[in-house]
Amino acid sequence: MGDLERAVDTIVGRCLGVSAGEELLVLCDPDRTELGDALLTAGLRAGADAVLTVVPPRAERGTEPPATVAAALAAADVYVAPVVPSLSHTVARKTATERGVRGATMPGATADLVARLMSADFDAMAERCRAVAQLLTDADEAHVTCPRGTDMRFDLRGRSGISDDGDLTAGGAFGNLPCGEGFIAPAGGEGTIVTSSLALIGLVDEPVTITVEDGRLTEAEGEAGARLVEMLTAHGETGRNLAELGVGTNDQATLTGIVLEDEKLLGTIHVAFGASAAIGGTVAVPVHLDVVVLDPTLDVGDTRVVDAGRFAL
Repeated sequence: MGDLERAVDTIVGRCLGVSAGEELLVLCDPDRTELGDALLTAGLRAGADAVLTVVPPRAERGTEPPATVAAALAAADVYVAPVVPSLSHTVARKTATERGVRGATMPGATADLVARLMSADFDAMAERCRAVAQLLTDADEAHVTCPRGTDMRFDLRGRSGISDDGDLTAGGAFGNLPCGEGFIAPAGGEGTIVTSSLALIGLVDEPVTITVEDGRLTEAEGEAGARLVEMLTAHGETGRNLAELGVGTNDQATLTGIVLEDEKLLGTIHVAFGASAAIGGTVAVPVHLDVVVLDPTLDVGDTRVVDAGRFAL
C-alpha cells in the first residue's frame, strides 16, 4: 500500500468513520482528480455507496457551490471536499451539517500534501490539539509576538477553543483535513501581525505587516497586503473581521505556501479574517482567509504554548 492509499484510508476510516452502505460524496477540483479518485476508491473499499463529483472553480474562496452540489451535500451521509474555493464557510456546508451530515473540507489539498500530513502520529497530534483548545477555552487573553514584529493581543472571553484532531465520526461533525491545530474565534483583538504565508497568495518575499484595531483588519502593507484586503472587502467590511487564532500541531507539515498545510505546521500560529460563525463567532460572510506567523511566541493566559517557534506544551 502506497503513502497516498494509506492516507486516504485514514481519512475515510479513522477520521470520517465511513461504514458499509453509507452514501459518501467526494468533491474535487478538475486538477485534483488523482486525489478525488483515491478518496472515491477508499470509500468503495470501506463498502460505501461512493460518488465522485468534479466541481468547477469559483473566483474566490467561500463562494457557494452550484445548487446541485449543495443538494447532494445535504442528501449524503458523509462527504469529503478537496475543492477550491473552500466549502467550509458556505451556507451549503452549514445546511448539510445542520441536517446531521458529517464531513471534511480540504481546500487546496494535493495528493502529495495529503500523503505527508496524514502520516502524522495521530494520538500525539490529538493530544496537542486538545491541550491547546482547552487552554484557549480557559483563558481570557492570548498574546503573540515574533522576531519580525508581530505583537498582537486577543480577547478570548466567552469563546471556546476547538480541537482539530481529525475525529469527524459523530453525526453532524465538520472539520478541515489534513488536521492538526487548536483554534478559537476571538471576541476581539488589537495589534500587529507580520506574516510570510497568506491564503490564496502563498509565500511572499517580504513579510506583510497587518494592523488590527478593535477586532478588524485596518491596514495591510505592500502588494500582497493590498490583495488580501481586496479579497476580504469584496464581501463588505465584515470581511475584515478578526475571525480566528490557531496553533499548528502537525509535525509532518512543512512550509509550502499552501495555507492548508502552513497553518498546521507545528510551532506556528495563524490568524484568519472574515467568517467566524462556523467556529464559535458571530460573523457570517462568504470569505475566510488565514495568514501564518513564523517563529512566534504565544502565551495563552499564563501558559506559554509556543516559544520562538518551538511547541512548548
